[in-house]
Amino acid sequence: MSEESQASQGTGVFSKIESKFQVAGIGGVAFILMAILLVAVLSLRLLPNNIAGAMFALVMLGGVFFYVGNNLPIMRSYLGGGSAFAVVAGSILAGTGIVPKEAVTSIHTFVSDVNFLEFYIVALITSAILKMDRKLLLKSAVRFLPVAFGAMIISFFVVSFVGQLLGLGFNHTALYVAFPMMAGGIGAGIVPLSNIYGSALHVSAGTILNQLFPAVVLANLMAIIGSSLMVKFTAKSKMNGQGQLLKSADDMAADKKDDAPALNYSQMLVGMMVALSFYMVGTLLHALVPSINAFAFLILAVIVAKALNLVPKFYEDSAVMFGNLIVSTTTQALLAGIGLALVDMNKLLATLSWQLVVCALVSVVTIGIAGGLLGKLFGLYPVESAISAGMINNSMGGTGNVAVLSASDRMGLIAFAQMGNRIGGAIILILGGLLITVLH
Repeated sequence: MSEESQASQGTGVFSKIESKFQVAGIGGVAFILMAILLVAVLSLRLLPNNIAGAMFALVMLGGVFFYVGNNLPIMRSYLGGGSAFAVVAGSILAGTGIVPKEAVTSIHTFVSDVNFLEFYIVALITSAILKMDRKLLLKSAVRFLPVAFGAMIISFFVVSFVGQLLGLGFNHTALYVAFPMMAGGIGAGIVPLSNIYGSALHVSAGTILNQLFPAVVLANLMAIIGSSLMVKFTAKSKMNGQGQLLKSADDMAADKKDDAPALNYSQMLVGMMVALSFYMVGTLLHALVPSINAFAFLILAVIVAKALNLVPKFYEDSAVMFGNLIVSTTTQALLAGIGLALVDMNKLLATLSWQLVVCALVSVVTIGIAGGLLGKLFGLYPVESAISAGMINNSMGGTGNVAVLSASDRMGLIAFAQMGNRIGGAIILILGGLLITVLH
């Protein structure tokens, strides 16, 4: 670039704003114009009720939430930064009506009913597994599940005993606090759990769901903050694997030497189809064995394909490239959507009690410590183990996993997080069905 062109680009108020102030990668002037458009369509109730309208609103709001959350000193340093702020701010804006109900409905349809969330997680899981070293993947998977299950068992008893000391009762805390926090989220967790409880007790599942929901949301918010703080305070510690789960110098070196594939537009569609093909496999297997979640089969299918080297490098690179694209461009928007459409702050505040806050805090701390200590015993990095085998199991399932891993900069662990959520959550549902008539 010539000196004249450089000089011309660097002059003028608009040029300075455009270059110095950027939100979601959009220059300041362009972003301000887009923000004015967003305010206009929201105020006039004209936001299109389709993918285009939802994406426009979410990219804009997600960009603002992350910008603010990552620049507020206390929020940035101790409360999960942009990831936590996006969920909380989105929920507040929806709960107070600042974002109109029609827009929230449109966003909910896009995130949940159209299932952009599942699309995001499919791309993320497939790319995260396929880009791992084969030996590292197999060794990690074998050691991970015992750690995750062990941490959940320890947390269950600790939280239930704390509930007993606080006056909630061991049985009530076990069924309505500890179990829902570890049930694997909302759609695949407390919704079926509430149906199980409702059928056993002959009451409305909706009534039960309202009792289970606050524990899940509160624990998830604390897990976001806790994972962020853990990474921050162990940044230079030997306990921190810097995103790697397994303690193995050789395997880590093998995994780190593989750089992300160079951007190639012609491979993007190929990568999407690779990811969706594995999703179809998971869907077919789920139809054959309905008791096992489709995502559990998806993870298993990708792990088997990677372990047996069934996917040629071209298709691996394509899937990794597509996953990187989805994560880098839509994470902020997705977390804003989670806050706006899936976290009901009014419902949470209406049923909040100090005993529940204490139990949620105890659960996140306990499951994190247990996950870290057990992970160390099984040859895993304690920080990564505490997050992916511990705190992640106090989340809202796929939505919560994304938020926790985003806050802790550990998105590469999504496959393990989903594995623990889905398999552990299924076990919780079975136990819930067995114990509801005994403990209630």
